[in-house]
Amino acid sequence: MTSQPDADPNRKRKPAIVLVLGDQLSLGLSSLRRADRAQDVVLMVEVMEEATYVRHHKKKIAFILSAMRHFAKTLQSEGWTVDYVRLDDPLNTGSFTGEIGRAVARHRADQVVMTEPGEWRVLDAAQAWPTSFGVTLDLLTDDRFICSVAEFRAWAKGRKQLRMEYFYREMRRKTGLLMTGDEPEGGQWNYDADNRKPAKADLFMPRPYQPDLDDTTRDVLELVGERFANHFGRLEPFRFAVTPEEAAEVLTRFLKVALPRFGDYQDAMLQGEPWLYHAVISPYLNVGLLDPLTVCRAVEDEYRAGRVPLNAAEGFIRQIIGWREYVRGIYWLKMPGYTQVNELGAARPLPAFYWTGETDMACLRAAIGQTRDEAYAHHIQRLMVTGNFAMLAGINPAEVHEWYLAVYADAFEWVEAPNTLGMSQFADGGLLGSKPYAGGGNYINKMSDYCGSCRYDVKQRTGRDACPFNALYWDFLDRNADRLRRNPRLGPVYATWEKMGEVARQETRQSARMFLDTLVGWQEPEKRS
Repeated sequence: MTSQPDADPNRKRKPAIVLVLGDQLSLGLSSLRRADRAQDVVLMVEVMEEATYVRHHKKKIAFILSAMRHFAKTLQSEGWTVDYVRLDDPLNTGSFTGEIGRAVARHRADQVVMTEPGEWRVLDAAQAWPTSFGVTLDLLTDDRFICSVAEFRAWAKGRKQLRMEYFYREMRRKTGLLMTGDEPEGGQWNYDADNRKPAKADLFMPRPYQPDLDDTTRDVLELVGERFANHFGRLEPFRFAVTPEEAAEVLTRFLKVALPRFGDYQDAMLQGEPWLYHAVISPYLNVGLLDPLTVCRAVEDEYRAGRVPLNAAEGFIRQIIGWREYVRGIYWLKMPGYTQVNELGAARPLPAFYWTGETDMACLRAAIGQTRDEAYAHHIQRLMVTGNFAMLAGINPAEVHEWYLAVYADAFEWVEAPNTLGMSQFADGGLLGSKPYAGGGNYINKMSDYCGSCRYDVKQRTGRDACPFNALYWDFLDRNADRLRRNPRLGPVYATWEKMGEVARQETRQSARMFLDTLVGWQEPEKRS
């Protein structure tokens, strides 16, 4: 709903409530540009509902709350009236709707202004506020994204396949990034084939950013430690930037130290090296501390200056203006309902070790342990380790979706759901990916050093000592043959399966069943007997 201008332009209007959400921490936000800082009130609220609709990682909660409190101080220093409701305020209702109702009464407001939220459930709640509180609701486009929701719908209309690669080319043309006239820099749109090298331990590998914790962040850490003690994850050490200045420092360090080797090793995995050559700025992009186009321009500048190779610059820029923008478009195109997709009918409960990290599989132990400690894992760990295992094992995609949304600091539903349900679990039947991203132990062995210390043998397909990924890979294809066999990209794989012979196929099925029978689903502490 959009508010109408006053009939008498000289009549002083009531103050508007400008709601700024925890992932909208940008001074250039469309709602702030619309507002009048002389008379409108910026409302920021910490609500329990947002911290607990899934059991978010302790560090994720702390990161967002600290960033919100710092942003509120910045707004106040720039002359805004900020009504900030803390989580431990005894009158806090615990929900956006409750706090909007209180703020409307407190400020005698008749208008709520907000930039469109990033998640469907928040939009759904907001659309009821005019009726509930007798206000107008002014919803503004979130123009921090390069492609608006309406623009993506127009691009998708009439297309039989919504492939990211073609969307990405449109975004390259729109932004001019890495373009020479109408042609892509270097003559190719995509240099992904150059970005699949395994890494080796290196004494000069970049070290993680470590901010100086101020009183605001320390207060938040104490609050989170007390209020969310039973949530997943470790709270310290706390490494997240919580201001635009700190986030810019993280970006600068990445550009100068890690970007030159990012392309080559972006898919690599090493034990004890959670960061490798990754930027680890997705949390800052997703809450608004960094601007995506500004980041991409800085990466392009490094390439133009001859300090980084083209495959590194292109691979990084593709993740932001290609994949990030694309999954947001898919989310809003398909919601509501997308989070319930389950094309393969997977129904097994999420294994308990996703929450504990206690498993003999070295790759999963490393990825989950890192996630527990840092609220972070890079895209291949998410896709080809935790995600691949869940798909091969037939885990209910709704439970996988909830896990990813809870455990990663950069996970907001608009970006997480398509990545998990579409890219990782193939639960949308191929809307995002042309085939399931399934792989056996050989891929993990090639791209990591995990297998060398694993109790399972990555070279064995069957038996108690065989890498579980191997039998599960073939079993996944076998039990989903009716849905997947006609996929042209899987024809050669199914041909290999048939050539194995019935005895080998049956041994593979038995090994998969033997392993799957050992999996125990997770129960929350209060549900345990």
